[in-house]
Amino acid sequence: MPHIHAAIDFTVALFIVQEDRVLLVHHRKLGRWLPLGGHIELEEDPERAALREALEESGLEVELIGERPPTTSEGTRALIAPRFLDIHRISATHEHIGMIYWARPKAGQVTLAATEHFAIQWCSIRDLDQLSPPLSDAVKWYCHAALKEMAGQ
Repeated sequence: MPHIHAAIDFTVALFIVQEDRVLLVHHRKLGRWLPLGGHIELEEDPERAALREALEESGLEVELIGERPPTTSEGTRALIAPRFLDIHRISATHEHIGMIYWARPKAGQVTLAATEHFAIQWCSIRDLDQLSPPLSDAVKWYCHAALKEMAGQ
């Protein structure tokens, strides 16, 4: 998706955990191992963007992990808060505000989105150190945190 704003966009990232493994993709355009995710489109809220990106990039329907406040009423819909937020530079003139979610698969079969990724892989903690190219420190930290927090769920 093209950038919506010249200076900053909102994005989602999903660390999908199943048993003791996290799902990562080797991104074609960026040449790095990353979680699934992408831009929040104009007509979407962050939850819908996360669910759409998971399905488009992996073939999985997922459940976002987190608490939904009981505050939904007419004209209001409570959202599951991201586990973390960050802001990261994409270029000298553009940044992304990233909403980082934990998720688990509900249905579907992992499928490679070949136009976007070289590979898709479930990774254990041990696998994280074997990926080439190596994970960024931030992605590795989020993988470890997701695996630790979701252990036994």
